[in-house]
Amino acid sequence: MLDALIFTKTPLLLKAVYPECIWKVDANEKVLYLTFDDGPIPEVTPFVLAELKKWNAKATFFCIGKNAEANPEILKQALDEGHSIGNHTYDHLNGWKTSDEVYFENIERCKAALSAYCLPPVANVFRPPYGKLKPSQYATLKSKYSIVMWDVLSYDFDLAVPKEKVLGNVLQNAEVGSVVVFHDSLKAKEKVLYALPKVLEHFSAQGFKFEALC
Repeated sequence: MLDALIFTKTPLLLKAVYPECIWKVDANEKVLYLTFDDGPIPEVTPFVLAELKKWNAKATFFCIGKNAEANPEILKQALDEGHSIGNHTYDHLNGWKTSDEVYFENIERCKAALSAYCLPPVANVFRPPYGKLKPSQYATLKSKYSIVMWDVLSYDFDLAVPKEKVLGNVLQNAEVGSVVVFHDSLKAKEKVLYALPKVLEHFSAQGFKFEALC
């Protein structure tokens, strides 16, 4: 199986492996779907929320359950400001390295953690950490969740990728309907603080809107 993390722009062949996942959205207008993985954390997520608010932009946050439990006030802020919340497992598990039983239990634990702080309950939207799912996991989860992958990966999580390259990855590859991945994590902090404001400004100037996935 191909590793989803070796591509900035996800190729059609890879999308065909799991065709029922959301990789990109068919859109008839200029819209982008920004997503943020691994939060919420106080060191990054409030900055992201503030930048989104400046441009009246909505996004989807794929939250790690234990981070949501530790920072419920940030989770509530994201919801109050019109953003969507998705499930990213409780412990950021790699599906390829985890038994199905443990993986499914971890997802449900995350769902419970998110729902405890969200009224109404969060939607059944899931993104697998690292983009890695076994075929058996995919077969089970696709009937319970909308599984969201991506069209453009910023690479903000990679310490070897400079912040300027992260920005270029998004500016050069995002197009109408693209699902774009950033991370509200400590590892990505410097690059998100640099790239996100510029991405919002650049695409807003071109007439794009930023919407949540659900």
